[in-house]
Amino acid sequence: HVKVSFEIPEYAGDVTGLGTIRILEAIRRSGVKARFYQASSSEMFGSAPPPQSETSAFQPRSPYAIAKVYSYWMTVNYRQAYGLFATNGILFNHESPRRGETFVTRKVTRAVARIRAGEQKKLFLGNLESKRDWGYAPEYVEAMWTMLQRETPDDYVLGTGESHSVRQLVEEGFGYAGLDWHDFVEIDQGYFRPTEVDFLQADASKARRVLGWSPKVTFKELVRIMVDADLQSLGQAPIGEGMRILQDKFGDWHQWHSGVTALLQNNGTHVE
Repeated sequence: HVKVSFEIPEYAGDVTGLGTIRILEAIRRSGVKARFYQASSSEMFGSAPPPQSETSAFQPRSPYAIAKVYSYWMTVNYRQAYGLFATNGILFNHESPRRGETFVTRKVTRAVARIRAGEQKKLFLGNLESKRDWGYAPEYVEAMWTMLQRETPDDYVLGTGESHSVRQLVEEGFGYAGLDWHDFVEIDQGYFRPTEVDFLQADASKARRVLGWSPKVTFKELVRIMVDADLQSLGQAPIGEGMRILQDKFGDWHQWHSGVTALLQNNGTHVE
């Protein structure tokens, strides 16, 4: 991810940048009729003023973001030069209980659950003032699929249109669990980036207009969903509001107990 790309910039360029052109070239040379989706990132906007849309200038602030800009323009070039169905989805931060544990959202909600369960004492974080547009990942995947069902390929920004600081994320997560974050959070300078991205906020009006897409889950609801899931993963009783939100907005299929797992269990197959 972004922080690690400062430590291994060559690897970030090889995978995040050149990895895309390898796939595009494979499609072009083979002649296979494929629809290609490029996972572009809001990090490409960097220091561009918010809100950021498809027409905002890219001002990347990390090796990761720079590699993503390369991949973005190669996708556009192959679409224009060779007629490939190649689409860029410029997604702002999309989170869920499946998010990696080193990403700040999951790092916070997992720490909240572990502290509440007595398994952790402190949470170390970097810049609390960075602002991000955080949304619920499954909704973004639906939008990705919708992009690929269009008659013609195009590029789309996806986000909630709201921005919150890391501090607000911490306050929301600990507050939901009935904890005072000041008792547990400490600042570690090692988590600060050499060049920070201060403020990302999506203007997803094109996606709303063309794709008919808009997110259902709010920032506060997202935090509750993730805290409940992390409590469950520790064998603790969830607080319950996050689970209720999922049930109310998406129904049984969207619960984090996989529908595939349930099907196998109903068929008598043992699943760990």
